[in-house]
Amino acid sequence: MSLKILIFLFGFGLTVIGLNYIVIYLNLFSIGYNFFEYVNFIIRRIECLNLVFGIILMIISTFIKGGKNELYL
Repeated sequence: MSLKILIFLFGFGLTVIGLNYIVIYLNLFSIGYNFFEYVNFIIRRIECLNLVFGIILMIISTFIKGGKNELYL
């Protein structure tokens, strides 16, 4: 059970980091980027892809089977 929690928390951390960078890069609109250029820029940045990796890790941690002593809710 602790492995599931650690994977979930690591995924949550990556998601928060990715969202922070996406919000920080919203300043690109003030220098003349349009929405499609912004999305194109975000897709190509590794630190913004942490959002995707974090969500994938959180989904994986929810579907991992637990041990025999784990409480199923």
